[in-house]
Amino acid sequence: MKLNKKELTIRKELTALAETVPQVLTERIEQYPENKRRPVNKTIFKNDYFQLTYNTKKASLAIASKGDLVYSAIPYDTARNYIQRAAIQYLLHPEDIRRYIELHQTTLEKYLMLSIFQVTGNRVDENSFEVKQAYQAVLQNPLLEIQIAGRLMQHDETGPLSANLAGKFLFSENKKTGIAGYISEYLNFAVSLANSLPLMIDGNDVKLLDTQVPLSIDNSLSIHSDIEPALTRLPEEVQSGIKNALVVADEAVVVNTEPLLRSKHGEELSRVRENYVAHSVPPDEAEKYFKNVHSTENRHLVNVVSDIHAKDGKLPFTNRHFNILAGDISDSHVKDAEVAGLYVIGGHELVDVLPETLDRSAKPWDQWQPFFNYEWFEKWLKDPDDAWYLLPTGDHPFYEVVKKELEERFPQMAVLNNNSLLHENIRYIGLTIPVALVRRKKAQQRFILESLERLLGEDTTTPTVIVSHAPLFNELSLLPETSEAYNQEYICEEPEIEKLFERYNIIGVIHGHHHIPASSRRFKKVQFAGKKLFVVCSIYSKVNTGFELMSLLTGINQMQS
Repeated sequence: MKLNKKELTIRKELTALAETVPQVLTERIEQYPENKRRPVNKTIFKNDYFQLTYNTKKASLAIASKGDLVYSAIPYDTARNYIQRAAIQYLLHPEDIRRYIELHQTTLEKYLMLSIFQVTGNRVDENSFEVKQAYQAVLQNPLLEIQIAGRLMQHDETGPLSANLAGKFLFSENKKTGIAGYISEYLNFAVSLANSLPLMIDGNDVKLLDTQVPLSIDNSLSIHSDIEPALTRLPEEVQSGIKNALVVADEAVVVNTEPLLRSKHGEELSRVRENYVAHSVPPDEAEKYFKNVHSTENRHLVNVVSDIHAKDGKLPFTNRHFNILAGDISDSHVKDAEVAGLYVIGGHELVDVLPETLDRSAKPWDQWQPFFNYEWFEKWLKDPDDAWYLLPTGDHPFYEVVKKELEERFPQMAVLNNNSLLHENIRYIGLTIPVALVRRKKAQQRFILESLERLLGEDTTTPTVIVSHAPLFNELSLLPETSEAYNQEYICEEPEIEKLFERYNIIGVIHGHHHIPASSRRFKKVQFAGKKLFVVCSIYSKVNTGFELMSLLTGINQMQS
C-alpha cells in the first residue's frame, strides 16, 4: 500500500524515535494520538491536571501542569519548584521535613510575626501567643507544612522573602491561595506516574531508573519508595486520592483538596494580578534580620562555587580542600589567606579590585594609569552596569592587573587569566570571560579558540575542564532557554571550536554568571562536538556553599578506564 506524504513523515519520525528514545517511552508515545502532530514535546503520561512530556531534542523528561490548573493565587509566586521538591521529600522522609522546619523555627517565627502584621496591622513579638499559635498551625496541617518547607528552602537558596507573607505562612490566608489543592493533585500524579513507569522524581527532575546521571534514589520517588509513613500524616481526602492513584495508575483523576482552576476563577485572578502591589524588600536588605542555621563549612574534595558577592570582607564559607571559584566572589575587597584552588575573573572583580580612594594621583592607581585614556575604562568607572558590553575581550593587559590584585588577596589561589594548572591528573583551563559579549560574539569566540589552542597544545589525552565566569556559549551553558537572561544569538558559530573539542579530551565546563538557584539542576550532561560533556554552575547560597565536582570527575575516569 502506497503511503501519502503525511503518513511517510509520521513513519520517519517514529523510526527516528525508536532509534533514540528508550523503548519504554516509545510505547507510551504511540498511545497518545496528539503526538503525531508534536515533533518535539511528546506526551508520555497524563491525567486531568498534569502531564509528563519527553523533549526529543534534549532527550529530557518534565512534569508540567495543564492549562486549567492554577498553582497559586499569589501573583508572581516563584516557589513552585521548591514546594514540589518539598512535597516529594515529605512523601519520602516526613520526619526530615519536620526537622528542617524545626531547625528554622526562629526564621519561621519572624515570618509569622511579619505575616500577622501584614493582615492585622498589629505588631506582635516573636514570642507572642499569636506567633506560637500560627507556628503550631503549620505543624498541624501537612499541606501547609510542605509549603513552609519549600518556602524555607527558597529562603536559604535565594534570600529572605517579603511579598505577601500572610498568604505564604498563615493557615487562615493560605487556604485562599489554592496551593494546597495544587500539592494534593501533584502528589496524586507523581505517585501514579512513579508506579506506572520506571522513573525517579525529585520534584524538579524526572529521570529513568536506569539513567547514568547520578540522581540519588533516596531523595527521589520511584516504584521502590515506601510512602506509607507519610500517607498516614496527610489529610484523609489526600490519602484517598493517592491510594486511588496507586490502584488506577493510568486514570487517576480523583479531586482531593479542591484545586484552583482558571475556568472558574480566571477573571478574579486577573484582577488580583492587575491591581497587585508587591511591597517587596530586596533580600540583601532583609538578610540581616535572619540567622543562618546551616554550617558554613563543606568538605567537598573539589568544591565549585561562584557568584558569592560577599559584602562583609570575608568568604562566607570554609573549605580546606581544592576550590574552584568561578568569578563574582567579592563586592567588599575580600581577602583570604587560607582558601586554596583556582580562581577565574568575573565582572564584579573588575570593580572590586580598584583602589578604594577616588584620588587617581594616589599611589594605588599607578598600575591602572595605562588605561585612563580608554573610553571603555572611563565609562566602566562611572557606571559598570551600563558599560559591561564595552569590556575588552579576555586577552588584554587590563586583566593582568586584575589578576595581580586577586593574587595578593588570595595567595593560595591560582588566578587563571587564560592559563592552566594540573590538579589530581585533571587539567583546568581558566578563561577570562567576565561577561557574554553577544554584540562582539565573533571576537570573543576567536579569543576562546586561540586561547584554547595555545593552552591545550600537543596534549590531546589529559582530561580537561574549562572554567570561565560567563559561559563559553549557549551550548555549554546551564541557563535554560525559558530564562529572561537567555540570548539565543549567543551560540557557537565558530566551527574550529567544535573541531577542537572533538580533538582534545575535554570532559566538562564550569561557569557562573547567571545566578541559577540551587534548587535547579547545578549540572547537566550535554552533547557537543560528538561527545558528552558535563556543565556545572554552582552559585553560593546558605544551603549551597559549593558543588562537589569529584562525583563527575570520578564518573568520567571510570568510563574512560
